[in-house]
Amino acid sequence: MSNKSESLKQFCNCKILRNGQILKEDLWVRDGKIIDPEKIFYDEKIIPEIIIDCQDALISPGYIDLQVNGGFGVDFSHNIDNVENGINKVAKNLLEHGVTSFCPTIVTSSKETYRKVLPKITKTKGGKSGAAILGVHIEGPFISSSKKGAHEEILIRQFDKGFQSVLDVYGNLNNVCCITLAPEIPNALSVIKELHERNIMISVGHSIANLKEGEEAVKHGASFITHLFNAMLPFHHRDPGLVGLLTSDQIPLGKIIYYGIIADGVHTHPAALRIAHRTHPEGLVLVTDAISALGLKDGIHQLGQQEIEVRNGRAYIAGTNTLCGSIANMSECVQFFKETSGCTIMEALEAATLHPARSLKIDSHKGVLNFGADADLIMLNDKLEILSTWIAGECVFERKSNSMLNVH
Repeated sequence: MSNKSESLKQFCNCKILRNGQILKEDLWVRDGKIIDPEKIFYDEKIIPEIIIDCQDALISPGYIDLQVNGGFGVDFSHNIDNVENGINKVAKNLLEHGVTSFCPTIVTSSKETYRKVLPKITKTKGGKSGAAILGVHIEGPFISSSKKGAHEEILIRQFDKGFQSVLDVYGNLNNVCCITLAPEIPNALSVIKELHERNIMISVGHSIANLKEGEEAVKHGASFITHLFNAMLPFHHRDPGLVGLLTSDQIPLGKIIYYGIIADGVHTHPAALRIAHRTHPEGLVLVTDAISALGLKDGIHQLGQQEIEVRNGRAYIAGTNTLCGSIANMSECVQFFKETSGCTIMEALEAATLHPARSLKIDSHKGVLNFGADADLIMLNDKLEILSTWIAGECVFERKSNSMLNVH
C-alpha cells in the first residue's frame, strides 16, 4: 500500500467507546465520517495522509446536550435582537466542554419572542465555528403555574384551541425538535398526538401530573421527562407522579422513556441520582439546563425576562432561593455523575452521547462511533477531562496542555 488518501485520518494508540464497550483499537475517519478500515486495507490499498497518536486517550462520541438555555452571558430567550450572534457565541464556547451538538432552549416567553427567535435558530452541522444545532427545545409556555420554577407566570398559556394554540403561540415549528409541556392541561393529549405525528419529541415537565396522566401522555406519543425530580410532584408511594414513569408497566412494549437529569450536585441529590440510574439506566440523559451565567462569576444575570443571581456557584431567581437553571458544563456533569452514581465510565459517557441521540432518533449518525456515523468525537484523559473536541473529523478545540503527534 503506497497511495495516500488526503482525507483519510487514522487515530491510533487510543481506546474507543463503541457498542457498549471500551475497546483498544484504532479509529479511522474519512470525509467527516467514521469508516471501516477493512475496506481501506483490502479493497482500496491506501494509507492515511494523517496519523494521530492519541497517547492512550479515550475517544468517545461528542457530548449532546438537549437543554441549553444559554451561557457565557447569552440568554436565548432574552437576547432576541441579536439571536444569531448569541447562538454562535454559545455554540463556540461549548466546544471546550466536549459538546459537539446541542438544542438551544427557549423558556416560557411571549408570542412575540417566539416569533422573533425561532426562525433565527436554524439547524447546523457544526464545525470550528461551534457545536452543531439539532433543533430548538421549547420549554413552555404550556406548563403548570404550580410548577413554574423560574418561568414567568403571566406568560403561561393553555391549549384553549387545541393544537391551534401551539401554532398561534410559536408560529412556524420548522426549527423545533422538542417541546416540554404539562400533560395534565386540558386538550394536552390531542396536542401531544399531533406533535408526535410531526416528529417533534414531546417531553413532560413543569407539571403536577399524576402517574396515570403521565402514562396517557406516553401512550399518545410523549417519550421524555424534563429534568427529572425538578418542577414536578415529589415521589409519593401511593402516586409516584411523573417519576413513576421510570418503572411503569403501562409503557407500550419496546418503548423507552428517556429522562433528562441535571447532575450538577445542586439540582439533584446524589442519592436521587443513584435511585434514578439504578432504576432505569437506559433512559438516563444528562442535561446541563445551562443558563446565561454558565462560564461567568457570581452576580446578577438574565434568564428570559427575569433577573437571576449567582451565589456560591448556584443560580437563583434574584432575591429568592428558587433554583433557576444550572451553571455546570456537560463535562462536569459527566464527571459528577460517574463519581456519585458508581456507574462505569461507559455508562457515564453513554448518558451524554448515545442516550440523547436515541431519544431524538438520530443515533444512526450521532452519539456513536459506528461505521458510517459522523466523526463528532472527544478525547478524554483518565479523569474524563476534555483533551480535544472534533467535529466531522476536524479538531475544533484542543487543551493547551495537550499535544498530539501528527505523523505524515
